[in-house]
Amino acid sequence: MALFLGRRSAAWQTLAKSNLQSLTWTGWIRHSFTKSRISESVFQPRPEDHEKYGGDPLQPHKLHLVTRIRSGIGRPYWENKIIQDLGLEKAHQFRHLVRIRPLKLPHGIPTEEDMSDTFINSKGELIIWRRLKPVEEKAIELS
Repeated sequence: MALFLGRRSAAWQTLAKSNLQSLTWTGWIRHSFTKSRISESVFQPRPEDHEKYGGDPLQPHKLHLVTRIRSGIGRPYWENKIIQDLGLEKAHQFRHLVRIRPLKLPHGIPTEEDMSDTFINSKGELIIWRRLKPVEEKAIELS
Protein backbone atom coordinates (compact mmCIF):
# COMPACT_ATOMS: atom_id res chain seq x y z
CA MET A 1 0.00 0.00 0.00
CA ALA A 2 2.84 2.38 0.83
CA LEU A 3 4.42 1.61 -2.52
CA PHE A 4 1.16 2.52 -4.27
CA LEU A 5 0.89 5.82 -2.39
CA GLY A 6 4.52 6.58 -3.17
CA ARG A 7 3.92 6.10 -6.89
CA ARG A 8 0.80 8.25 -6.73
CA SER A 9 2.57 11.11 -4.98
CA ALA A 10 5.45 10.86 -7.44
CA ALA A 11 2.98 11.23 -10.29
CA TRP A 12 1.46 14.32 -8.66
CA GLN A 13 4.92 15.79 -8.13
CA THR A 14 5.87 15.37 -11.78
CA LEU A 15 2.54 16.84 -12.80
CA ALA A 16 3.08 19.81 -10.50
CA LYS A 17 6.58 20.39 -11.92
CA SER A 18 5.35 20.47 -15.50
CA ASN A 19 4.36 23.82 -17.01
CA LEU A 20 0.63 23.16 -17.32
CA GLN A 21 -1.42 26.32 -17.06
CA SER A 22 -4.76 24.83 -16.21
CA LEU A 23 -6.28 21.43 -15.76
CA THR A 24 -9.84 22.62 -16.30
CA TRP A 25 -11.88 21.13 -19.09
CA THR A 26 -12.72 23.71 -21.78
CA GLY A 27 -15.03 21.55 -23.85
CA TRP A 28 -18.07 23.57 -22.79
CA ILE A 29 -16.86 26.69 -24.67
CA ARG A 30 -18.64 27.13 -27.99
CA HIS A 31 -15.83 28.02 -30.37
CA SER A 32 -17.85 28.19 -33.58
CA PHE A 33 -19.69 31.43 -32.71
CA THR A 34 -16.85 33.52 -31.32
CA LYS A 35 -16.45 37.09 -32.56
CA SER A 36 -14.56 37.50 -35.80
CA ARG A 37 -10.97 38.67 -35.53
CA ILE A 38 -10.86 40.03 -39.08
CA SER A 39 -9.71 43.63 -39.18
CA GLU A 40 -12.05 46.31 -40.54
CA SER A 41 -9.55 47.23 -43.29
CA VAL A 42 -10.49 44.02 -45.11
CA PHE A 43 -14.02 45.35 -45.64
CA GLN A 44 -12.98 48.77 -46.99
CA PRO A 45 -13.18 49.24 -50.79
CA ARG A 46 -9.92 49.11 -52.72
CA PRO A 47 -9.16 50.32 -56.28
CA GLU A 48 -8.20 46.77 -57.29
CA ASP A 49 -11.76 45.64 -56.55
CA HIS A 50 -13.17 48.08 -59.11
CA GLU A 51 -10.76 46.80 -61.76
CA LYS A 52 -11.56 43.18 -60.92
CA TYR A 53 -15.36 43.43 -60.72
CA GLY A 54 -15.92 46.37 -63.04
CA GLY A 55 -17.42 49.71 -62.20
CA ASP A 56 -16.31 53.24 -61.51
CA PRO A 57 -15.29 54.19 -57.94
CA LEU A 58 -16.41 57.80 -58.51
CA GLN A 59 -19.87 56.76 -59.73
CA PRO A 60 -20.90 53.62 -57.80
CA HIS A 61 -23.93 51.53 -58.71
CA LYS A 62 -27.23 52.77 -57.28
CA LEU A 63 -29.07 49.44 -57.16
CA HIS A 64 -27.72 46.17 -55.82
CA LEU A 65 -29.04 42.63 -55.95
CA VAL A 66 -28.86 40.80 -52.60
CA THR A 67 -29.16 37.03 -52.93
CA ARG A 68 -29.18 34.62 -50.01
CA ILE A 69 -26.75 31.80 -50.77
CA ARG A 70 -26.91 29.99 -47.43
CA SER A 71 -29.76 29.33 -45.07
CA GLY A 72 -30.08 30.99 -41.67
CA ILE A 73 -30.81 27.62 -40.05
CA GLY A 74 -28.09 26.69 -37.60
CA ARG A 75 -26.64 30.20 -37.51
CA PRO A 76 -26.54 32.29 -34.33
CA TYR A 77 -29.49 34.48 -33.43
CA TRP A 78 -27.66 37.75 -34.09
CA GLU A 79 -26.99 36.79 -37.72
CA ASN A 80 -30.62 35.80 -38.20
CA LYS A 81 -31.70 39.16 -36.72
CA ILE A 82 -29.40 41.00 -39.13
CA ILE A 83 -30.83 39.06 -42.04
CA GLN A 84 -34.35 39.98 -40.89
CA ASP A 85 -33.49 43.65 -40.50
CA LEU A 86 -31.32 43.59 -43.67
CA GLY A 87 -29.38 46.69 -42.81
CA LEU A 88 -26.75 46.89 -45.54
CA GLU A 89 -24.44 48.90 -43.29
CA LYS A 90 -23.99 45.63 -41.37
CA ALA A 91 -23.43 43.50 -44.45
CA HIS A 92 -19.90 42.55 -43.40
CA GLN A 93 -21.37 40.62 -40.47
CA PHE A 94 -23.42 38.28 -42.66
CA ARG A 95 -21.49 38.48 -45.93
CA HIS A 96 -20.86 34.73 -45.84
CA LEU A 97 -24.63 34.14 -46.08
CA VAL A 98 -25.47 36.48 -48.98
CA ARG A 99 -24.07 37.61 -52.31
CA ILE A 100 -24.27 41.33 -53.11
CA ARG A 101 -23.89 42.28 -56.77
CA PRO A 102 -24.70 45.45 -58.70
CA LEU A 103 -28.04 45.24 -60.52
CA LYS A 104 -27.57 45.63 -64.27
CA LEU A 105 -30.21 47.55 -66.22
CA PRO A 106 -29.80 46.67 -69.94
CA HIS A 107 -33.16 48.28 -70.85
CA GLY A 108 -32.74 51.28 -68.55
CA ILE A 109 -34.67 52.13 -65.41
CA PRO A 110 -38.26 50.88 -65.75
CA THR A 111 -41.22 53.20 -65.37
CA GLU A 112 -44.14 52.55 -63.03
CA GLU A 113 -46.20 50.91 -65.77
CA ASP A 114 -43.27 48.67 -66.76
CA MET A 115 -42.69 47.38 -63.21
CA SER A 116 -45.31 44.64 -63.58
CA ASP A 117 -43.52 43.30 -66.66
CA THR A 118 -40.02 43.04 -65.16
CA PHE A 119 -38.02 40.10 -63.87
CA ILE A 120 -34.44 39.43 -62.77
CA ASN A 121 -32.56 36.75 -64.69
CA SER A 122 -29.74 34.54 -63.39
CA LYS A 123 -27.06 37.01 -64.56
CA GLY A 124 -28.39 39.75 -62.28
CA GLU A 125 -30.02 41.81 -65.03
CA LEU A 126 -33.40 43.48 -64.64
CA ILE A 127 -35.22 42.57 -67.86
CA ILE A 128 -38.33 44.45 -68.99
CA TRP A 129 -40.65 42.00 -70.72
CA ARG A 130 -42.30 44.36 -73.15
CA ARG A 131 -45.67 43.42 -74.58
CA LEU A 132 -46.03 43.73 -78.30
CA LYS A 133 -48.35 46.48 -79.40
CA PRO A 134 -50.41 46.12 -82.58
CA VAL A 135 -48.98 47.83 -85.60
CA GLU A 136 -51.11 50.58 -87.07
CA GLU A 137 -52.06 49.83 -90.63
CA LYS A 138 -51.38 52.64 -93.02
CA ALA A 139 -53.52 53.13 -96.04
CA ILE A 140 -51.59 52.90 -99.25
CA GLU A 141 -52.54 55.52 -101.77
CA LEU A 142 -52.42 54.54 -105.39
CA SER A 143 -51.88 57.40 -107.71
